[in-house]
Amino acid sequence: MTTEAVVVDADPLGDYEVGSFFFASPRGTVLAKGPFTAPEHGSPVTVGALPFDPSAPALLSAPMTVRRTGRLPLDTNDYSDSAARFGITPEPAPAEFERGVASALERMEAGEFAKVVLARTLRLDSPVDVDVRRMLRRLAQRDPRGYTFAVDLPSVSGQRTLIGASPELLVSKCGKQVLSNPLAGSRPRSADVEEDRRRVTDLLSSKKDRREHAVVVEAVAEALRPYCVKLDVPAGPALVSTATMWHLSTRVTGELADPDVSSVELARALHPTPAVCGQPTAVARAAIGEIEPFDRGFYTGALGWSDDSGDGEWIVTIRCAEVERRSVRLFAGAGIVPGSDPAAELAETSAKFRTLLLALGIEQDA
Repeated sequence: MTTEAVVVDADPLGDYEVGSFFFASPRGTVLAKGPFTAPEHGSPVTVGALPFDPSAPALLSAPMTVRRTGRLPLDTNDYSDSAARFGITPEPAPAEFERGVASALERMEAGEFAKVVLARTLRLDSPVDVDVRRMLRRLAQRDPRGYTFAVDLPSVSGQRTLIGASPELLVSKCGKQVLSNPLAGSRPRSADVEEDRRRVTDLLSSKKDRREHAVVVEAVAEALRPYCVKLDVPAGPALVSTATMWHLSTRVTGELADPDVSSVELARALHPTPAVCGQPTAVARAAIGEIEPFDRGFYTGALGWSDDSGDGEWIVTIRCAEVERRSVRLFAGAGIVPGSDPAAELAETSAKFRTLLLALGIEQDA
């Protein structure tokens, strides 16, 4: 296995090939290529993904070559493709998703759980193979300071790639310093400046969203506390944005008791947070399995890398899609808590789909 030194002015996107592992963050970029083997103790770098279901097999491997660079350079080129044409099939249908939300609200009213995150998917079919490299570059172009990723997934019918641009850092570790940045509570962005400001005000003043956010932050803090000699949890959330969404955000920072603990171990301890599953975790996960008509796989799992000192970064795999030749499956979810409105939660998932739809050259909502 070989590793390359950090190169600030490199363009790892230009060197990405389908089948490689790609991860870009504000901290830097990792491009890993195969052949990939099972990770062993002392492997210079481990890359891969954890599924939503912690009992399912993880996708972790040691690459043959690893190239680490600085932040992605700002790319102002236009990679739009007005000729893109896809047949779009929602699963579940919008009305069925709303019925699932209504059912979850009834179960919460009965005291079964306090929160559940429900998702839906869009299947897109193209007459030609989807250009994964172009998709990845579009995602990075729209949010060069976010978390852009691509990883090869097992497939019986050919190459399958999990690709996305997540706004949410599950955990990063550097020496004794640890950081988690949970997001919960969202509003779609608006092209109208005044309307966008109104949505910000509405989000910041929403008791429902702040309550939902506090549940996630508390769970993250509880998961990190056994590992830390010091933990800083801000009293209230800040606001962060992507090209399509506003989010309530809290940066939880700490000092580790053991600097040798691996970022993979920290990711496993945190995953899944209530931001992607619910509360209590086991009950919410069971409800998801009963309500959602599809297997999430690696959606709402975690993806990232860890080096031989345990340093690394792991993000929550949201705002993502699975691409397999001419087929693309998009995922989007919404946190359901008492006071949620089924129509509003459906609209939130539609807004979250836009990150990947725009990367495919599709302007319409779905």
